[in-house]
Amino acid sequence: MQPTRGWYVVAICMIAYVLSFVDRQILALMIGPIQADLAITDTQFGLLHGLAFAIFYATMGIPLAGLADRVSRPGVIAAGIAVWSAATLACGFARGFAQLFIARIFVGAGEAALSPATYSLISDLFPKERLGRAVAVYSMGSFFGAGLAFLAGGAVIAAVGDVGEVVLLGHALRAWQLVFLIVGAPGFVLALVMIATVRDPGRASAGKAPGLGAVLGHMMRERAIYGPHVLGYTLAAMALFALLGWAPALIMRSSGMAPGEAGVWLGMIALVFGVGGVLASGWIMDALTRRGHRASPFTTGIAGVAGVLIFAVLLAMVDGFYPVLVALGGLMFFASFPMPPSTAVMQMVAPPAMRSRVSALFLCSNSLIGSSLGVLFVGLLNDASAHGGEGAGVALSLAIVTGSAGLAAALVLAAGVRPFARVMDN
Repeated sequence: MQPTRGWYVVAICMIAYVLSFVDRQILALMIGPIQADLAITDTQFGLLHGLAFAIFYATMGIPLAGLADRVSRPGVIAAGIAVWSAATLACGFARGFAQLFIARIFVGAGEAALSPATYSLISDLFPKERLGRAVAVYSMGSFFGAGLAFLAGGAVIAAVGDVGEVVLLGHALRAWQLVFLIVGAPGFVLALVMIATVRDPGRASAGKAPGLGAVLGHMMRERAIYGPHVLGYTLAAMALFALLGWAPALIMRSSGMAPGEAGVWLGMIALVFGVGGVLASGWIMDALTRRGHRASPFTTGIAGVAGVLIFAVLLAMVDGFYPVLVALGGLMFFASFPMPPSTAVMQMVAPPAMRSRVSALFLCSNSLIGSSLGVLFVGLLNDASAHGGEGAGVALSLAIVTGSAGLAAALVLAAGVRPFARVMDN
């Protein structure tokens, strides 16, 4: 396939990733009105943002990845886009915690189809020395999506905030419910574009894809790599998702800002520092690889989580709006570092016919542990603290969770450096 065609596939998949993160992340910005209307606690919000999304995102990813190893990967991605877009619309019609929880489950189910199939596509389109940049461009979609969720979501909330209630299809909808309908609709268009314009290039190896038992056997044989990789980058994900889930509440509770105004600051942090961190990480990993550094995906990840630990300590110490923004920006920059190298490890070590399912098993751990527990732990600490409802309480809870996760991730990832280097030698 021509390089331009390969980059088109990366671009269209990145756009899908942008929309997926908008639909996933918009909930965090609307914590105030949702809690007011549905009378939910910080712990329940942590469950909505983390566990509800992760249940099917984790479990459905494995069979969907197996499907992606056998059939058209663009077709699998398009179907996933349609499912998560429909589920986002369903969030807009939720009348209580249980209904919103179920709708969030199916948002995760649809998004489970995207990354494993995309990682497999990218690995068949780019050589190893350019894989880091290709994955980094795709990974930017998460922070473009988070930034757009904060910027556009805040603007939409501000625009419809004075509307009160709107009756649609027999349902009286509040402003936050209208936001879900607005951000969910574009996905159906993108699903059609994916089907119409993206063709599967074929896999690097022909023949029948091996079963899940063979995939697990491969991972066990290479457990000296996959063990530190899966656990270390899952801990790193805990820090990232805790940050994405609770940064809006931190800014709004510490400053008294409305969601629209807070969305501007949060959007700039995600777009500048999140995207910048992903690009820097991919560039550093590729540069180290070209210079013969055999374990660059692990050392790049270690650098990122070390930076998370430093800025988590800073977040716990600072006071005032702008110092908090600086700490959040640093956290966002370094928390994004692990995304390209964690993906590169799987694509370099796993046989081509197993890549989607190895990716899905990794994302299963990332979701069930990293995404679910990171957001939940902050909520639990908030509810257990007398100051959890204040900005300083959220800052301390967030610093404890992200700092602990960053320190643990650095120690675990260090154990994978030598085993990965030995495999790359062979």
